[in-house]
Amino acid sequence: MKAAILIHSDPKAGEEALGRVFNALAVAHDLKQKDEEVRILFLGTGTRWIAELSKPEHPVHGLFGLVKDKVEGASRGCAVVFGTTDEIQTSEFAFVNDNPIPGTAGLPSVSRLLHEGFSVLVY
Repeated sequence: MKAAILIHSDPKAGEEALGRVFNALAVAHDLKQKDEEVRILFLGTGTRWIAELSKPEHPVHGLFGLVKDKVEGASRGCAVVFGTTDEIQTSEFAFVNDNPIPGTAGLPSVSRLLHEGFSVLVY
C-alpha cells in the first residue's frame, strides 16, 4: 500500500482544521507503524501548518515529530500565495513544484503520485 496525504486545512480556521491535521498525521503514523509507504504534502493554506506544528507548545507537535520524516514537502506555489515561503525556507522541509502551472512557482504533481500508485487522501 502507498498513501499520499495532502494537507490543505488552514490552522487559522480553528478546531475543525486542527482535527483535520491531527487525523492526517494519525493516519500517517498508523501507516508508518505498519511499514507502509506514506508521504505527507502541505498545500494551499495547509502550508501554514509547518510553522505551527514546529512549535513545541502546539498540541500536535509530538505527533508531528513522529511522522515528519514522511513529509515530502510543501507546495512552492501555495507558499508564495499564502505567505509561508520564509517559514518553509527556514524549516527542514523542501518545496515541491514538479507540476509547473503557468503563472505560479509550481505545485506538487498529484498526477505523479497517482502514476506511482499512491492512494491520495485529502485533509
